[in-house]
Amino acid sequence: MNATTHTFDRRGRPLRDLRISVMDRCNFRCTYCMPASTYGDDYRFLDNAQRLDFNEIERVCRQAARLGVSKLRLTGGEPLLRPGLPELVQRLRTIDGIDDIALTTNGVLLNRHATALAEAGLDRVTVSVDTLDPGLFRQLSGGRGDVEKVLRGLEVARHAGFRDGVKVNAVLQRDLNDAGALDLVQHFRGTGIVLRFIEFMDVGNRNAWSADAVVSSQELHARIQARWPLQPLLPRHPGEVATRYRFVDGAGEIGLISSISKPFCGGCTRARLSSEGQLYTCLFAERGTDLRGLLRATDDDAALHAVLAGVWSARTDRYSELRGKPVAVSGRRIEMHYIGG
Repeated sequence: MNATTHTFDRRGRPLRDLRISVMDRCNFRCTYCMPASTYGDDYRFLDNAQRLDFNEIERVCRQAARLGVSKLRLTGGEPLLRPGLPELVQRLRTIDGIDDIALTTNGVLLNRHATALAEAGLDRVTVSVDTLDPGLFRQLSGGRGDVEKVLRGLEVARHAGFRDGVKVNAVLQRDLNDAGALDLVQHFRGTGIVLRFIEFMDVGNRNAWSADAVVSSQELHARIQARWPLQPLLPRHPGEVATRYRFVDGAGEIGLISSISKPFCGGCTRARLSSEGQLYTCLFAERGTDLRGLLRATDDDAALHAVLAGVWSARTDRYSELRGKPVAVSGRRIEMHYIGG
C-alpha cells in the first residue's frame, strides 16, 4: 500500500477533493451553463476516444489519494449519460484513502440508475432543481427538462440506500426563479432530502451573469427564517462550503452556499478533472494541465504523481476573493459544463 503524503498549495490549503467530469455532453441546455444558442445540434462535443477511460480516471484518483484526496465527486455535463458508471464507482471504491464518492446530476435519468449506483458503493447524490414550476423548469433547462421526471428520480434515489443520502441544489436568479424559493423549501422539508441554495455565480463566459441577479444567502435566510425558524449547525468537516441550518420544528436542515457574498477561497481544497483529462485548480480557471497526454504516453505512475503534486503545490487561486478588483481573472474562463461546477 502506498503511503499518503498530504500536499498543500502556496496558501497552505490541502488537496482533499477531486471533482471528475466523466461526460462533457448534457441532455439539458440550461441558460446559465449550456445555452442552446451556443450548444446547438451542430456543436461538436468530445468523441469517446478523447474522453478519459475508466482505467485513466482510476489511475489519476489513485495518485490523488496518495496526495491526500479522500473525497471524489462525479460530474458532467450530465454524468448519467456516461455508460457503465456503476463500474467506475466500484473501481473507485477500492482505492485506499477514498472514503466519500458523490455524484452531481440533473436527475432526469436518476430513476433508471440510482439503485445500481447505490449498490456499486456511491455514497450520495446531489440533484439540481432550480424551480418546481413545470413551465419555468422547462424554460430554464432550454426546453428539454421535465421537473416531474426529476422529482420521480429523487424519490427513487431517496429509497435506494445511499449511505449519506440525497441533496438538492438550487441556483436562484432575481426576478427569474427566486419567487419560488419558499416553494422549494416547503417541498423538501421533512423528506430527508437536504436543500441547498447556491448564489448565482459568474462561471464561464456565457451565462450573462450580473451582480443584480444574485439573491444573497443573507436575504434567503431572512425569507426562510420568517416562515420556518432556523438554528445554525456546526460544520461537519473543514472546508465545508455550505452554512448549515436546522429547522427548529425538526423538519430537517437546509444549506446556504455564499459563493458571491462570502467567498470561501481560503478553505478551498478542490481540484477538477475535465472529461478529456485537463486538471484545473479553480472553478474560474483560464487554463488547465494536460494529464491525458501523460496517461497515454507512459504507465509510470510516479510521473503522474509528481505532476499532480507539482500542480497543486504551485496553486495560488483565489478568484472569488478578488472578484471585481483589477487583479481578478480577466480572460476567458473555462465553462461550467466542462468541469462540473
